[in-house]
Amino acid sequence: MKKLVFPFALSLMLSAGQVWAHADHLKPQFGGITADADAFQVELVSKGTQIILYLSEHGAPVESAGASGKLIVLSGKNKEEVALTPSGFQNLSAKLKNKPARGSKAVASINVPGREAGTVRFTLK
Repeated sequence: MKKLVFPFALSLMLSAGQVWAHADHLKPQFGGITADADAFQVELVSKGTQIILYLSEHGAPVESAGASGKLIVLSGKNKEEVALTPSGFQNLSAKLKNKPARGSKAVASINVPGREAGTVRFTLK
């Protein structure tokens, strides 16, 4: 019985450490909302009509040079589609025609050189 308990307890302790290490990779760093795109994480910050997407991988910045994408914002019956372009070391941005309403849905398709393409969905606050 003791031979079975020790390996089981050890595996629980090791797996808890792995979960803990990834527990904070989706915490907002720039005051926005976050989502996972599998190959990287994205934080959306909305400032009026300006949308900024910050790219990271488990908290470390992902360089946006050469990256591109598309952002679709659904606000009530309105749909707006804009191109995302690099606007800083780790971010992409777009300018909307109108400020999105609270509760609007946003979908971003992002292509980063050397990584798998990612799609993320957000509900704006």
